[in-house]
Amino acid sequence: MANIGVDILHAATLLGNNNLVAIPTETVYGLAANALSEKAVVKIFEAKNRPSFDPLIVHVADVAQFEKYAQNIPDIALKLAEEICPGPVTFVLDKQPIIPHIVTSGHHTVGLRVPNHPLTLQLLQTLNFPLAAPSANPFGYVSPTMAQHVQDQLGQKVPYILDGGSCAVGIESTILDFSKGNKKVLRLGGMSLEFLEGKLKTKLEVQTSSSNPNAPGMLVSHYNPGKKIFVGESINKLLDEHAGEFADARIGVLAFRDYQPEIDKKLQRVLSPSGNLTEAAYNFFTMLRAFNTLPVDVVLAEWLPDEGLGRAINDRLKRASTN
Repeated sequence: MANIGVDILHAATLLGNNNLVAIPTETVYGLAANALSEKAVVKIFEAKNRPSFDPLIVHVADVAQFEKYAQNIPDIALKLAEEICPGPVTFVLDKQPIIPHIVTSGHHTVGLRVPNHPLTLQLLQTLNFPLAAPSANPFGYVSPTMAQHVQDQLGQKVPYILDGGSCAVGIESTILDFSKGNKKVLRLGGMSLEFLEGKLKTKLEVQTSSSNPNAPGMLVSHYNPGKKIFVGESINKLLDEHAGEFADARIGVLAFRDYQPEIDKKLQRVLSPSGNLTEAAYNFFTMLRAFNTLPVDVVLAEWLPDEGLGRAINDRLKRASTN
């Protein structure tokens, strides 16, 4: 099994030798490798069983490094990045030739971000290369928000997990595409659409799915907790609509604010009793992951308010329920 610790120099040595290291960020834990080494990056795809057509995000220490790895960066993108980074946002830009095609799945664009986590920022500052790092879980499964989640799912495939505690945001970064004159969202995430539109003073196009994605998190089916998920306006409505189908099923519930009185409380998870979307995002993947081991056949989930981080959570619920 992987060793878990806070030894940044050990992590840097492993990465410098083309090994994998799981790293904490404010969003989720990432499975990191030297982004400039094809030999290292291929290990990410092997460990995750990730399809080669799904590109990786490249993590850098600061916005000043964007020009090392991207070109033709629009002024509006650079200005926004300088204002809001580090943070849960990724910028898709035209890539520099130094970035291997395996990282970008053959696309001429690269996703760059500055993660807002002190351990990983310190690690990046000690390295002379950026880190390619998708979420540290088997492809298609629930993203990890604690070191133990990585250990449970990839402990045999990664030599070291840098333990940065629980991820503060809990869902992946928002992805903004500024390549080739674009200005659109490719993935809803930890930085709200409203916040970004406010900063840019314009409405953003949202294109969050593709069969040939140029950014991660755009595939229709994803975030599988190992159980069939149904999502609706309310748990009561789902119970009514599927009464016959659920007659003999053991039912789990993923609710926004309230427990269902007629279902065993042990089989339920409530994202935020106070109705706080930030708290709901923080809890989302941990609570979704819990259904993998709970004695339930199906999971009933309800849509959250379609605003702020609720949009990003709803996006993941939609993908988790697509089989």
